[in-house]
Amino acid sequence: MEITPREKRDRRKAFIAPFFLILIWSTGFIAARAVADHADPNLFLTFRFLSAAAVFALLALHCAWPKGRQFVMHLLTGMLMNGVYLAASWWAVANGLAAGVMSLIGGLQPLFTALIFALVLRKSIGLRSWAGLAVGFIGVALVLSPRLTGIDVGNMALLPILMGFGSIVALTIGIMVQKSSLAAADLRAAGAIQHLGAAIVTGALAAVMGSGAWDNSPTLWFSLLWSAGVLSLGGTALFIWMVRHGDLTRITALMLLVPPAAALQAYALFGEALSLVQLAGFALTLLGVAIVQRIRLLRRSRLAE
Repeated sequence: MEITPREKRDRRKAFIAPFFLILIWSTGFIAARAVADHADPNLFLTFRFLSAAAVFALLALHCAWPKGRQFVMHLLTGMLMNGVYLAASWWAVANGLAAGVMSLIGGLQPLFTALIFALVLRKSIGLRSWAGLAVGFIGVALVLSPRLTGIDVGNMALLPILMGFGSIVALTIGIMVQKSSLAAADLRAAGAIQHLGAAIVTGALAAVMGSGAWDNSPTLWFSLLWSAGVLSLGGTALFIWMVRHGDLTRITALMLLVPPAAALQAYALFGEALSLVQLAGFALTLLGVAIVQRIRLLRRSRLAE
């Protein structure tokens, strides 16, 4: 059967989108590292979310906006997926949870998604997907192994650990809700509302417990521009588009590749060493994701224009 031009475009989107997503989201680790000494984390996140919300709103001026209950649901989803997730994970690291441990906890997110599908929603997750997720997670652990060496988890405070896990649960719930009736909303309007919701969370935290630190350095402003323009406008919008139109287990499995990609960027930008164990972990993560994907990243029947 002859392939139509639209099908060709859809296939190109399905092939290219994951590469852009991994590349964009992995820079979040670099941005967080750059901001650490220049601004209060929640204040920075608030400006990031408000900036992204404003641009999304401008792009959606002539679009139909969610109203009533749908508006509230988008607001709450943004609070969870962006606000609670980033605020809780950054707080956990700032209060004693090793960054390597937080990254490893983040690697559990695809497994959390699969568990919710299997235990709560009673949907079947194939053995091949479980195996791929497990292999991918082991690969992530190997990539992060230098950052985990010498860490005594037993001596870590319980609250930061719980906050780390809580942040991933919030992200998982926020992602899964995107597959509901919220998927009918225009992506630009949804982005504006959801980033506003995230800003409410981080803004409240910045007001209550923030230091107000903001040094106006070029590094800080560039990080804000990158985080709002590339991570939020580009990365988050692309991820939500893929979640709306793809298989959720396969899409979230791509997140396993974010820590390895960040390690490669740290090697290129900051000269951080890459061991053979880490390279083996990177290969193992790729293998795990490939097993889950089964070559097909998006279901063609549900691709959007």
